[in-house]
Amino acid sequence: MAKLTKAQREWRPGMPKKRRSTKVMFASTVLLLEAFVMFFATLAVFGLRRGEFPPAVILGVGIALCVVMIVACAFLTKPWGIGLGWILQLVLILTGIFEPAMFLVGTLFAAAWWYGIRTGIRLDREAGERAREQAAWEAAHPEGAGPGQQPQSP
Repeated sequence: MAKLTKAQREWRPGMPKKRRSTKVMFASTVLLLEAFVMFFATLAVFGLRRGEFPPAVILGVGIALCVVMIVACAFLTKPWGIGLGWILQLVLILTGIFEPAMFLVGTLFAAAWWYGIRTGIRLDREAGERAREQAAWEAAHPEGAGPGQQPQSP
């Protein structure tokens, strides 16, 4: 039998599900898309600049950057995870040194990263406010009738 996670061991019936962060979801999406772009950029540099740089270096550095971008998704919930994402945005822009089109691609991804983080923070804050308002309403109306529902007759 598979080992249960800590969250599975601590779960009890009626326990509310922990809300996932929209900011983390948006940031993960951008990083994963960047990993795909980095992989294809690596192939482009490998094909176009094979004579200028050793092929093993091109493929090694490119694939390592892809892996770092994918692994960084796991650390976005940590306080330093978003900072790591900003560093990866700069690295993606700086890959334009080897393939000039990456200056534009990296800048566009950095803009998407900024927008996703900013919008995710706002949506998380709004969801928290809604959850607090819902909890206050449920505490004030313990009979179980939801908003807009008719109270049950005895």
